[in-house]
Amino acid sequence: MTPPVALGAQELRDAMVAYREALRSHQQELNRLNVYPVPDGDTGTNMALTLDAVVKELETLHGAGQMDDVCRAMAHGSLMGARGNSGVILSQLLRGLAGRLGGTEHADPHALADALVMASELARKAVVRPVEGTILTVARAAGEGAAAASRAGDHLVQVVERARDAAGAALEKTPTMLEALARAGVVDAGGAGYVLLFDSLLSALDGRPLPVAPDGGAAQLRVQSTGTAAAAAASPAAAAGGAEGAGVEGGTELRYEVMYLLDAADDAIDAFKDVWSGIGDSIVVVGGEGVWNCHIHTNDIGAAIESAIDIGRPHQIRVTDLAEQVQEERWVRDAVREPDVHGAPAPTTAVVAVVAGDGIGRIFRSLGAHRLVPGGQSMNPSTAQLLEAVESVDSDQVVLLPNNDNIEPVAAQVDALTDKTVRVVATGSIVEGFAALLAYDPGAGVEDNAVAMRASACRVLPGAVTRAVRDAETEAGPVREGDWIALGRGGVVARADSPDGAALQLLEAVLEPAHELVTLIEGEGSTPAATRRITEWLHEEHPDVVAEVHHGGQPLYPYLLGIE
Repeated sequence: MTPPVALGAQELRDAMVAYREALRSHQQELNRLNVYPVPDGDTGTNMALTLDAVVKELETLHGAGQMDDVCRAMAHGSLMGARGNSGVILSQLLRGLAGRLGGTEHADPHALADALVMASELARKAVVRPVEGTILTVARAAGEGAAAASRAGDHLVQVVERARDAAGAALEKTPTMLEALARAGVVDAGGAGYVLLFDSLLSALDGRPLPVAPDGGAAQLRVQSTGTAAAAAASPAAAAGGAEGAGVEGGTELRYEVMYLLDAADDAIDAFKDVWSGIGDSIVVVGGEGVWNCHIHTNDIGAAIESAIDIGRPHQIRVTDLAEQVQEERWVRDAVREPDVHGAPAPTTAVVAVVAGDGIGRIFRSLGAHRLVPGGQSMNPSTAQLLEAVESVDSDQVVLLPNNDNIEPVAAQVDALTDKTVRVVATGSIVEGFAALLAYDPGAGVEDNAVAMRASACRVLPGAVTRAVRDAETEAGPVREGDWIALGRGGVVARADSPDGAALQLLEAVLEPAHELVTLIEGEGSTPAATRRITEWLHEEHPDVVAEVHHGGQPLYPYLLGIE
């Protein structure tokens, strides 16, 4: 096969689709270990979601499109769809590529090399405090390798090969640059994900197969060099894990990740970055022409958002509690250290729980749940799904937590369908499920666990805030479609014009002097400002009550509450 002399619109489009597939197939390997002090999500997932947005944008083109069309789709899709620190930096790398390639109908070796150098430079400029040993290091090496090949007169495929070799060699060295990587025996996850871009380009240019993700639970994404660079993963532990805080400083004292899209004038962004520099780190701001994707780790959610309001309009705001993610990553690391999970001694009693929302799932895992089943008020799992989850755990005795009144009757059928002993603890809400797990003893039998977990769940007074879907007469008076309503054990407790207003009316109605703790779980529709109003009200009106806030991500319910 004659090597192609230039990269055209169809090849670039094919490369982006292949890159999305490569990231998806290696997603779990990239996710497996986040060793950065404050991980802010899953590297593989965030990078793959960013490419999902690129491919979706490409699908709007008619046919292959012209090079300018493909590059605009790459730039716009990656900017609007970037998730997490790694996704935002990857977005800037792709925008750099698109910015240089967009001016050509067919990119020759020199143009591609220039594009890779430009991508690296733009990504570094987007990061307020760049750190070596991250995706930034790998991207710079790739650009330098491509430039050297271009100067030597190499053809297009050789330029990509040299870029990949240089990127792979830099990836191998990342543990020598970041102590956290060296301590865990891994290479940087974001950098490993970027290396897959060059595999994807080679697949599009000369039909090479994409690297195959390893089977099993061990994270072993290796640098399969096209040249002389050695494999990066010398042992099962040398995984493509690393820092979701890729490319930026990370500190253990910063609690929240704040991300949003910002509509603001380009000349206001430098001052905006200066404000952010004073309230946090892991700062990445990418974009242009009035649209920016912004990411920060901070303890001051309000200031992080208000600084954007001062210069423009923030939207698609996402706030993540990083402390919860640290708990999950510790659980994930423990699982990785055990190469054969099913070979480990099974607990006497295992727990299967029904959950809605990634954040809620993280909390249930950290409290000891062995298997999670997606489900909730509007998505009730079937008997078959619950049965499959029970059969999948190694224990012969299982406690099943339905965490919703609608799911309890289905859960009650599982015991008769399996040889295992299954007991349902009638948790009617997520917060009751949390409380039940606080009494869980993996070494005790299922009957003892069921009694103790029921008693613990009963000590919690559950509440929830949602939106009325129809007009109705309720215990709290007439409710109209679209009203925010607060639900307690007895039904509708209050109606309000806002989620936080409903939550405050609920707390006013049920809080008693004996109560000591309010757990607030944020879901879709919650906002940092609304959460702050609730916690400040509690501090002022009930100073002896401790408020705990968790990000659950559950649909339909902006707030779930547990009062103890």
